[in-house]
Amino acid sequence: MDNMTHFVTYTLKEPKDSKSYRHIYITCFLLLYVMILFVNIWLSVIIVLERALHEPMYIFLCNLCLNDLYGTAAFYPKFLHDLLLDSYVIHSYMCAFQAFVIYTYVMCEFSTLAVMSYDRHVAICRPLVYHSKLNKFSCGILLGFCWIVPFLNMFIAVLLSNRLALCKKHIDKLYCDNWAIVKLSCESTDTNNIYGLVFISLYFGLVIVIIVSYIKLIIACKASLECRRKFWQTCVPHLISLINLAVAILFDTIYNRYGSSNVPVNLRDFLALEMIIVPPLFNPVIYGLKLTEVRKRVLKLFTNFIRK
Repeated sequence: MDNMTHFVTYTLKEPKDSKSYRHIYITCFLLLYVMILFVNIWLSVIIVLERALHEPMYIFLCNLCLNDLYGTAAFYPKFLHDLLLDSYVIHSYMCAFQAFVIYTYVMCEFSTLAVMSYDRHVAICRPLVYHSKLNKFSCGILLGFCWIVPFLNMFIAVLLSNRLALCKKHIDKLYCDNWAIVKLSCESTDTNNIYGLVFISLYFGLVIVIIVSYIKLIIACKASLECRRKFWQTCVPHLISLINLAVAILFDTIYNRYGSSNVPVNLRDFLALEMIIVPPLFNPVIYGLKLTEVRKRVLKLFTNFIRK
């Protein structure tokens, strides 16, 4: 097969029955995106404006919201555009860009949740050294880790994918991801596979950090009623977010590499979109309802807005 240039267009997978249900899809995804924008911007603004919320836990939560806005911007506008025009094509450089943004979004989301688990561990297990351990400098380092490491990882991954000669144009997914691009290659992808394993190993290390943090938290909570109260108030939302994201990443990774055509199309599409739909919408809602300080500020600002 002839090698393709890197400035061709790819065809993305068309949603099932999109012609029959196009207006329903457009309405649902537009409303979903508007809600995601609203809840994440609203919560970010509250955290920025309220000085009482300028604590590490809320700063990391704000970072989670900003990352959700960043990640969803790579999917929803393009997907809505495709639905409107009934044209599921994307230029190769835009495909690489979309894959880069979505992957860095997922990695930053997971990294932020790992950092938040460390924050909760220190706050509950070692409250006396909390502010010395998580001062402005250390918070800046942790936030830098959440963003810089995913960007560097994906920059290398995209470069490795970009060097491949591609002999196919159809991506069997509703959006571009790096492994979907690699599968279009007609040459050896061993280097990409090895780098992918190294990459996965790095984030497996974050899983270890999270597990250790929660083991210590659970042990500490057995001895104190106050610790148990803090755990239920601040750690349960974090666990819900973490488990949801981990399951979505696990399925997507396993299916991308070892997927079977026996998996129903609707289930496959939903689970591929789950990490772009559920975390950005429900993270702000879960944290906003569960965290007392956030809930108070939301009600206060909403009441002031209604009075005006």
